[in-house]
Amino acid sequence: MNGWKLLLGTLARLVVLVAVSACSGSAPPVEVSSTPFKLGTFELEGRRFVGVVLGDSEVIDLATASEELPGSPSVSPPSDMKDLIARYEDGLRDQIREVIGSVEAAPEGSRPAYIHQLSALRVMPPIMYPLTMVNTAANYAEHDLEMASVRAGAPGQTVSTEGAALPGTESAPGIWERREDDWRWNPFMFLKSPAAVIAHGEAVQIPPGRSQIEWECELGLVIGRSASRVPLEEAEDHVFGYTLENDISDRGGRGDDRYGSDWLVTKSHDTFAPMGPFITPKEFLSDPRGLTVTFSLNGEVLQQGTTAQMVHNVFEQLVYASNILTLRPGDVIATGTPPGSGSARNPPLFLQPGDRMECTYEGVGTLSNPVEAGR
Repeated sequence: MNGWKLLLGTLARLVVLVAVSACSGSAPPVEVSSTPFKLGTFELEGRRFVGVVLGDSEVIDLATASEELPGSPSVSPPSDMKDLIARYEDGLRDQIREVIGSVEAAPEGSRPAYIHQLSALRVMPPIMYPLTMVNTAANYAEHDLEMASVRAGAPGQTVSTEGAALPGTESAPGIWERREDDWRWNPFMFLKSPAAVIAHGEAVQIPPGRSQIEWECELGLVIGRSASRVPLEEAEDHVFGYTLENDISDRGGRGDDRYGSDWLVTKSHDTFAPMGPFITPKEFLSDPRGLTVTFSLNGEVLQQGTTAQMVHNVFEQLVYASNILTLRPGDVIATGTPPGSGSARNPPLFLQPGDRMECTYEGVGTLSNPVEAGR
């Protein structure tokens, strides 16, 4: 009797091994794609998901697609964009390429249900929401030149220096060490509230009683790895990719000059940080220091330039910010705007209900937002 039990047990184990072997052999190898992609956050029928954007027209639901890959997914799909960014180098990038490969290998006419037309989805802010948003002020020499005519602040600051340091400028110990041959001023940064973030297509609302509202079309640097006191030669290693931010500004002031500029009033009203529509991973942007920039209002081009005009480039800005506070995956640095702001025009031009703005950076995309009266 014991012999029969041993024989039956052996046969059962052989059947399991053959079945497993057959299943393994039947799963075709997953193609790994090299197709460029962008990443975004979307909503469909009340469900929110991280999507892989192809050709700015189609979106792959990453979590659903990962579940349908042959075999078990190598890593669990991301819960949100910050989770994706944090685990991108730990398997999620490879999984995204496998998902794209499986889509490209699918027989023509057999469209997987996890692929959606972008037009059928609600586009959300790509990162919901950055823990920290750092913005860089007057980081284009020409923008400093135009703002000199409207700036009200400390003595000596009403005249443009076009990015050049004022006499007596020194290093900021522990934060920004100046080289002897550095003609530029030290970086100037401020915090913008993540509560101001809205998505591509959502309306910027002019706050009741505020009439001097303008635009600033900016490149957003998205942090990929925790960054604290990062040396310049390692700065790019901490970048995940790039998005767009329209740094909406209220130039109406607070009604007095107590303590100088009020950056809360100027920068952090609700809806004053349109962001997106997507994130371009850095591997698809060869060099962020020479991108063309265009901003149009109601179809009229009002800002044109290139990121080569920055006083401090994107990597220097990351260094400066990381010497003040730790930047975490999904945090964003808005890197300044080229000339063409509304308050510097003669006469000044401010946003009005019914306006439509479009902010474009080469290789990153176009962020479009209408303007409404605040409710």
